[in-house]
Amino acid sequence: MAEAGRVAASCAVFLGEALGDYHFGEDHPFGPQRYDAFRAEFERRDLARTARILEPAMASHADLALFHDADYLAFVAERSRAGEGYLDAGDTPARPGIFDAAARVVGTTLAAVDAVMDGICRRAFTPIAGLHHARRDAAAGFCVFNDCGVAIEALRRRHGIARVLYVDIDAHHGDGVFYSFEDDAQLAIVDFHEDGRFLYPGTGRAGETGLGAAVGTKLNVPLPPDAGDALALPLWEKCEEFIRRMAPAFILLQCGADSVAGDPITHLRLSADFHGHVARRLTRLADELCGGRVVAMGGGGYNLANLALAWNNVIEGLCGGDIS
Repeated sequence: MAEAGRVAASCAVFLGEALGDYHFGEDHPFGPQRYDAFRAEFERRDLARTARILEPAMASHADLALFHDADYLAFVAERSRAGEGYLDAGDTPARPGIFDAAARVVGTTLAAVDAVMDGICRRAFTPIAGLHHARRDAAAGFCVFNDCGVAIEALRRRHGIARVLYVDIDAHHGDGVFYSFEDDAQLAIVDFHEDGRFLYPGTGRAGETGLGAAVGTKLNVPLPPDAGDALALPLWEKCEEFIRRMAPAFILLQCGADSVAGDPITHLRLSADFHGHVARRLTRLADELCGGRVVAMGGGGYNLANLALAWNNVIEGLCGGDIS
């Protein structure tokens, strides 16, 4: 719990050069410059004045096993030692040390969840995170371990939080989360993404709303190529009605910046202000529904300027500030 007599910060941000270790080389879209670009804009805005700074953490094997299969963890460990080949069909290289780098992403997301649950802060942000494509038994789409999925399992098993809302505004459908919990009626999902007919991973149709008892608890919002704020903002308003009906006890936000206009591998044209808007609205909904509890994870984004703007807009939104 929070220290006696200490008022919890409204928002905490996890910073540390070790987070930048999760990358796949200078020539890969998910390169080492992403953390540095985010950090430079964070410092330019002097957001440390309003956000509490916390340090990255390393996930244990038991943490990873909350979501991932034992055989898959052994496979990643072996490939990480060898440092060659791929962890999937060709998107996610098995560079030396990738196991520990990915485990640190998971550990930091779990530390963000713990900080909120322990009353250290009401909301938290971690930049190199939101690895939403990894499945329980496989890597995919630059994602080795699925910190979003681990966080959901940790909230249930360690914190007793059953009703979780997962919001994803990355350009790519969060398939590793969606299909792992497709029949879970206690996990509500809102996923804005580019229509899968035009972009990896090709999933996330509007008609996919959950399976069995979970039908109606998942909301996929596929956007056509070139969709911008004029289309997305009214759709977000409808999502807020859905969120209130779901009445979550904790909110997770994957705020990938590859949905912002100018990303080199996607086709949406949202503004970075959309990310700030979603963060502000989720903050208000969290205050209304679940004691303010939100953890946001950076996700994708391969235009460094977009990434820096969008993620820092999210932080300002979580802290309650306005986007200028």
